[in-house]
Amino acid sequence: MPNITPNILLVDDDQLFYELYEMILKDAGFDVTLARDGMEGLDKIAQRKPDLILLDIMMPKMNGFEMLEKLKNNPETKDIPVVILTNLSGEKEEEVAQKKGVIKYVIKSQADPPDIPNLIKEILKV
Repeated sequence: MPNITPNILLVDDDQLFYELYEMILKDAGFDVTLARDGMEGLDKIAQRKPDLILLDIMMPKMNGFEMLEKLKNNPETKDIPVVILTNLSGEKEEEVAQKKGVIKYVIKSQADPPDIPNLIKEILKV
């Protein structure tokens, strides 16, 4: 059985953040696609369906909640696991995300970046 590299779509408008996570995820053996906002994220998904999406909430053009809504309402993308990775630490936001079908809600300032690949591996069972 061939070893397939999981493709992770990272949707975030913070360049330092996504450069750090791109490096960490690639070092962990993932194939990484980057998008700077929800609209670009949806375009990238149309080009290549990811195995998992790391999604920020606060972004220009289309925020993470809007993108999540479009993903979950589309039969072709509704089953892609989504992990929110954001600075929004409110319970209300986390509750909204959970209701929209997010697998995990991670607050950037409380996350240890090297732990994220392990979380992804656990979700994808790789």
